[in-house]
Amino acid sequence: MQRSLVMLLTGCLLATSALADNIKIENAWVRATAPGQKVAGGFMDLTADTDMTLIGGSSPVSREFELHFMRMQDGVMEMRQMQEIKLPKGKTVSLEPGDLHVMFIGLKSQIKPGQKVPMTLIVKDADGKQQKLAVQAEALSSSSH
Repeated sequence: MQRSLVMLLTGCLLATSALADNIKIENAWVRATAPGQKVAGGFMDLTADTDMTLIGGSSPVSREFELHFMRMQDGVMEMRQMQEIKLPKGKTVSLEPGDLHVMFIGLKSQIKPGQKVPMTLIVKDADGKQQKLAVQAEALSSSSH
């Protein structure tokens, strides 16, 4: 009887952790800026264990934090703000220069190489439940990445 109860409780604990939404964040970095520059780009790889959507974020280094995409079309660079970035289950979504990325707008000071840049990402699941994820990204010079 006692062994069955232990197995039942263990099964419940495992089921609970399997249902928890998890996003793996790797290779997070921010482009270091020149003195007086008011914007910076942030980049990372995101892999969700269930269908999720990145819907925004914030950072103490800037007044605004936006989701963006960029592309070259017919020799013209196009950059636009996005309301969300889909994170399909099990697929790594790369936020990288020249494509999807986050923008720090209205920088409060210069971001210097080697500096740790804190940010909070806001994601939601298919049911609309929101979750905040803390990220520490290293500032890199454009020549190092």
